[in-house]
Amino acid sequence: MAVSAFDSAPEDALLAIGTHRGTVLVDLDETLYLRNSTQDFIGSAWPRPFAFLLIKLLDLLKPWRLTGGEQTRDVWRVAAIMILMPWSLWSWSRRARKLGRRYSNPHLVESLNASSQRKAVVTLGFRPIVEPLLAAMGLHDVRLVAMSPWSFRERRRGKRARVVMALGEEEVRNALFITDSLDDLDLLEDCRHPMRVIWPEAQYRDAFENVYLPGLYISRVKRPGVRYIYRSIISDEFSIWVLASVTLVSKPLLHVAGLALLSLSFWAIYESGYVDNDQVGARHEKDPVLTPEFFQRRVRTSTILPWAWAAACGLGGLVLLRLPFAPEIGDLLAWTAVLLVTFFWFGLYNRLDKRTRIWFFAGLQMLRSMSFVAVVSVSLVGAVALISHVLARWVPYYSYRLTGGTWKDGEVGTSRLLFFVLLSGALATVVGWEPFWSPVGIVLLLWFAFKARRELVRSFREAHLITERRRSGSKPDSSRSGRSLARRPH
Repeated sequence: MAVSAFDSAPEDALLAIGTHRGTVLVDLDETLYLRNSTQDFIGSAWPRPFAFLLIKLLDLLKPWRLTGGEQTRDVWRVAAIMILMPWSLWSWSRRARKLGRRYSNPHLVESLNASSQRKAVVTLGFRPIVEPLLAAMGLHDVRLVAMSPWSFRERRRGKRARVVMALGEEEVRNALFITDSLDDLDLLEDCRHPMRVIWPEAQYRDAFENVYLPGLYISRVKRPGVRYIYRSIISDEFSIWVLASVTLVSKPLLHVAGLALLSLSFWAIYESGYVDNDQVGARHEKDPVLTPEFFQRRVRTSTILPWAWAAACGLGGLVLLRLPFAPEIGDLLAWTAVLLVTFFWFGLYNRLDKRTRIWFFAGLQMLRSMSFVAVVSVSLVGAVALISHVLARWVPYYSYRLTGGTWKDGEVGTSRLLFFVLLSGALATVVGWEPFWSPVGIVLLLWFAFKARRELVRSFREAHLITERRRSGSKPDSSRSGRSLARRPH
């Protein structure tokens, strides 16, 4: 955490409240309230999965770029919750009473109540969210200076402008100001007695830290910062699922939607295998490969919830795939078997020695690439594409385990394209070229080439003739080469 000239100890801040002559200004979040009021409000919205997806959609679209940038981000987030989930403010008022009592800063509350000076809680938080929190803290004669959840202008102008408007320049200049954040630097510089205090009990929590959703563990812990869900699941496996099967159905939109739900169903269980992999590795391996986020970031995991998601999404996917008819019992049994095999196969893989894992890894790749084939028909060229993808993911892992080299999980484009061309050519000699020169065959070839474009360009740039190096450089030392060969073991 950054150090500033205003840094003070908590006990000094408490003492200053009793000795200061003038207005006492106190920040709210992570100071008077030992959590973040805005994050807690957003995280309390129900149903939480819908609120999570709404906030993620806003993060993707970033509409605050039109209203003043990051300063107005929370206005969009809070206003979206209030408009689309209006019951959230009513439920928050009840929850805030518990949170205000539990997470108030008792030493700061006591010192403020003992002071006879004018006091104000100043915050970038929003009045409808903050008021019930303060009411539960038992504060006496404290003014609240907060933001409106509907005003971009207030957020753009900042906390200092809002405080000066409410209290006046002179009162602010003579004030004691206690905050935890250097975002309040302009207000700290204006006050006569500025104190920046980090309270040891403060909790810096994300709004959805305790919500379970499929994909959160992968994106935040297992493969953080690499857009793994988009690059390896949606852009790789799911795209092949679609291209391999969509030409065989009469309702492509319903088919794609059904496949999307099946993919979510499958990955809810496959992700639980990743969770188990990390936990088993941390307990039993001498050199487990764990990301720093495994130790630092809190992401909720569950034993039951992945199966609830898998069951609901799997059933929904089968319904869409079979419309206008209902899914047959065979479909339900087949997909249930896929999920059970995935769960137990991954669990066994996690508990095997690393050398034996080579062969079980191939099974995992078959499951994640071809699980949908249990309930969906695919074309011949689509099957070749799926097998090519499995081989392209397994071969680097095979080499990694045997040689102990570097495992590059994402670089499969060139080898997948090569396997697709070779397998298609080999099968074409038996069944003819028609399936492979079909529109879907050409699209798959172009798609694989597009996905491999960066690897192909890099390989082209690095390619060279070894004879060219020999002409331009010095000749190799034959005697030294001979000695080197002589030492090579037989």
